[in-house]
Amino acid sequence: MHAYRTHSCAELFAEHVGETVRLSGWVHRKRDHGGVLFLDLRDHYGITQIVADADSPALPILESVRVESVVTIDGLVKTRAEGTTNANLATGEIEVFAQTVTVQSMAQELPMPVAGEAEYPEEIRLRNRFLDLRRETLHANIMLRSGVIASLRRRMIDQGFTEFQTPILTASSPEGARDYLVPSRVHPGKFYALPQAPQMFKQLMMVAGFDRYFQIAPCFRDEDARADRSPGEFYQLDFEMSFVTQEDVFAAIEPVLHGVFEEYADWQGKGRTVSPLPFQRIPYRESMLKYGNDKPDLRNPILIADVSAEFVGSGFGRFASIVETGDVVRAIPAPKTAEKSRKFFDDMNAWAQSEGFAGLGYATRKAGEWGGPIAKNHGEEKMTAMADALGLGPDDGLFFAAGKAAQAAKLAGLARTRVAEQLGLIDDTRFEFCWIVDFPMFEYDEDNKKVDFSHNPFSMPQGELGALESMDPLDILAFQYDIVCNGVELSSGAIRNHKPEIMYKAFEIAGYSQAEVDTNFAGMINAFKYGAPPHGGSAPGVDRIVMLLADQPNIREVIVFPMTQKAEDLMMGAPAPATPRQLRELHIRTVDTGGQGKA
Repeated sequence: MHAYRTHSCAELFAEHVGETVRLSGWVHRKRDHGGVLFLDLRDHYGITQIVADADSPALPILESVRVESVVTIDGLVKTRAEGTTNANLATGEIEVFAQTVTVQSMAQELPMPVAGEAEYPEEIRLRNRFLDLRRETLHANIMLRSGVIASLRRRMIDQGFTEFQTPILTASSPEGARDYLVPSRVHPGKFYALPQAPQMFKQLMMVAGFDRYFQIAPCFRDEDARADRSPGEFYQLDFEMSFVTQEDVFAAIEPVLHGVFEEYADWQGKGRTVSPLPFQRIPYRESMLKYGNDKPDLRNPILIADVSAEFVGSGFGRFASIVETGDVVRAIPAPKTAEKSRKFFDDMNAWAQSEGFAGLGYATRKAGEWGGPIAKNHGEEKMTAMADALGLGPDDGLFFAAGKAAQAAKLAGLARTRVAEQLGLIDDTRFEFCWIVDFPMFEYDEDNKKVDFSHNPFSMPQGELGALESMDPLDILAFQYDIVCNGVELSSGAIRNHKPEIMYKAFEIAGYSQAEVDTNFAGMINAFKYGAPPHGGSAPGVDRIVMLLADQPNIREVIVFPMTQKAEDLMMGAPAPATPRQLRELHIRTVDTGGQGKA
């Protein structure tokens, strides 16, 4: 017999009744029923119920061990008594009568419970992540993550991609998020940077003649945490292709993402559906108008509309003056709200103010009759004509976001989401994908009073050099695209600018000299001078994919050892001070910054 187990804790069924087996695992739960002890033994694979009574030599030892102690148990497989089977457990038809037990490791008193799914403070969970990972939901999430990565890798290879690894120690990039810097011992005063993404390396691989590259790439960015972003590091499905158009990139990655989401759509019996191929394409400006952002949740049926023209010369003076000065009014339908009280609408206005906006106007409607000051002043007939143009019914109300276009779009987008949540309109049984395309190449930076890149400076402008030389920069579109699922941006991508003359001109428009381009992007610009193929790609975020499939609101629930929102690893004690010897070897001296940390 094996030293530790003949079976896992998920492998014993009715056909094993009568066999003597050996199991090893953690004591999950204990239940003392007056002389009969029931114990749930757990390993990576599942749970088996162990029984010990006065006839079992193992009883005194099992009574003494704490939960989460590791034990090895020899025993006889028996059928559970009638009425005590557990249909929720794979091994629920049997139990093992304990004959001998060996304690492999005795657990101390736990700082947090493992059995059950009770909420627990994040600091305690992360400090004791090795215990947290024993809990059922988190353990399942991490196994899901492993399966998703394996599926992504398999599907990419099936699509003709080859996996390569790019450097971890590299040079700092002058744009994007903050770099993590690594001091060089052999080059005093110089630093490596951890890659924010393998962007330049994967493009250089295309220049080197490799046609379809991918990797499950670690990326490092010194940025603040969010629900869908881990501080410090994250992983992405990074890929690049040569001799491709934008549609070729879509055609390559769509089956991979669609296939993975279909494979795990029914994970844990959730029974979700995935939007069919090909995914919908939505131009950036249309997305900003209809959804109020560039990462729309298409499960939400509400569509925003621009109704500025409706208020020209309106009796509602505030909106009339807003549109006369060139600003906008956006309408957000509130379907089937006839039975909602005035408080529902007032609460939405208060919510908008709590978000930092001046307020959210509204008009109520019941059986075709309008209510509220906007409707009263604008007029019944005009309100009805507006509603008809928007395709609204006689019991659909309206909210209004007014002001400068960018602020009105932002408020309308947030209000669209909140209205749908309040009214229960978002279908959580669907995964809805779309591409956001036709991003502006440039935008106007109000703070610095200059034209700057709006998205990715290495993207190919639509119209190439001719567009840069003849068009208003703010009218130039780029071959840039985002893939979005259920309101979560999975990645940005682009057809790359592979021609030096176009790159110099694009950076010139953004205020960079040719010398600055040559200095800051030397590796890439030099490579492009020796023959570069047209190429493009993207990099869907692995963590966000798993977060969606696991139906988790926070990305830390799908990462094995995440950091806190303050980018601290409480379990390992990182970051930590370096020793004087380490600092000397690296030619670094720390400076007291008066309570602001050390540099």
